Amino acid sequence: MKRRSLIKSIGAAALGVPLTGCSSLSSNSESSNKIKKNPIGVSTYSFWQFNGRETPIEYCIEKASEFGFDGVELLLIQMESEENSYLQKIKKKAFDAGLDIMGLSTHQSFVSPDPLKRKENIDLTKHQIEIAHSLGIPTIRINTGRWGTTKPIGDKSEFDVLMDNKGVESVIEGYTEEDGFKWVIDSIAECIPTAEKNGVVLGLENHWGLGLTSKGVMRIVNAINSPWLSVTLDTGNFFDNREEQLKELAPHTCLIQAKTYYGGAKWPAFNEINMDYPSIGELMRNNNYKGYISLEFEGNADANIAIPQSLELLRKSFYYYL
Repeated sequence: MKRRSLIKSIGAAALGVPLTGCSSLSSNSESSNKIKKNPIGVSTYSFWQFNGRETPIEYCIEKASEFGFDGVELLLIQMESEENSYLQKIKKKAFDAGLDIMGLSTHQSFVSPDPLKRKENIDLTKHQIEIAHSLGIPTIRINTGRWGTTKPIGDKSEFDVLMDNKGVESVIEGYTEEDGFKWVIDSIAECIPTAEKNGVVLGLENHWGLGLTSKGVMRIVNAINSPWLSVTLDTGNFFDNREEQLKELAPHTCLIQAKTYYGGAKWPAFNEINMDYPSIGELMRNNNYKGYISLEFEGNADANIAIPQSLELLRKSFYYYL
């Protein structure tokens, strides 16, 4: 219970094939008429839509199969248990549904001046790696964590205010970003041996905190310099200089989390983003990306309508040349 309480307190979620997407080799000539579609998965929170009680994972698996996805990415805080019997039940259900469980979206925060809190989150992340191994999942999404200086305003939650501010928040008084990067780099480095032992790639997402920019993400990835740390590229989390930031992360990507906002975004700031998936697909072809695309639907439309629409969009946009 302690671990699950810790996970829930860290913040709201957004969410063997992905490993092939980590190569930075050039793509084959576009003159080739032989193409293969990237496999498309869906995050379980796309069905939850942040509406009250978490939607059961079993339901998400059934709908993902019904809509024709290739895989499903599990949001850890959405799961009802971390007991092995439950994990194996979920794994079998996905297998019976013809789906890969291709990702596990986790939460942790290493941005703290308290070494005991950092150690707690290191242990938490190691445990999450072991959960992924038990489920046969090849990669997990990790975050840097954030400063936690954002406060609720009126009826808006802390996270709502953070989204209004496009993920930007002030550094803890008395500390600097340099301190934060050292905490994050040292903490993730301690998780690498567990990732290697379990065969699970850590995918650092361009999220909030020190992962807010592509330069922040790559500073951490380059400092650790391990094949067991790559990038989970979220297409929706860059507001400024989007093309350049996506381009910087593309060669290091082992999983793409693809946002769609049919019906308008849950958080209005994201309505400013023009998501050009044909161009993003071309960018990833140029970087020889052959891995999974994981849909993260964050719109206000009915998921039963918007998720199939999103799948069609991603099928058309992501493919590569043989």
